[in-house]
Amino acid sequence: MGEVEEVLSGQLQELRRGTLIISVLSQLSEPQYGYSLVAMLESKGITIDPGTLYPLLRRLEKQGLLKSEWDTQETRPRKYYLLSPMGIEVYDQLCKEWRTMVASMEQLIGTD
Repeated sequence: MGEVEEVLSGQLQELRRGTLIISVLSQLSEPQYGYSLVAMLESKGITIDPGTLYPLLRRLEKQGLLKSEWDTQETRPRKYYLLSPMGIEVYDQLCKEWRTMVASMEQLIGTD
């Protein structure tokens, strides 16, 4: 890998990391378990490794943005995640900030 590709790869990873939280929160207005969330995000063009997703879900839950509940009715128990009331509020504010940032970035870099 060349120097430019290596630096670009690192920069893209940082850019992507910043979008994962809002991506995950956007899909949790209905209960989802980890694998269903990975598949749902992937179907919408957002690739997330389970090794990245699960620690993120635990951190968001610890921050009070998510609620979780185990479903033991299936042969394989699954932990379902859902936005908490605070998570809904934070998600709404993040969306507003995202839209402001996108508009500002469009002014800076323009469109092709």
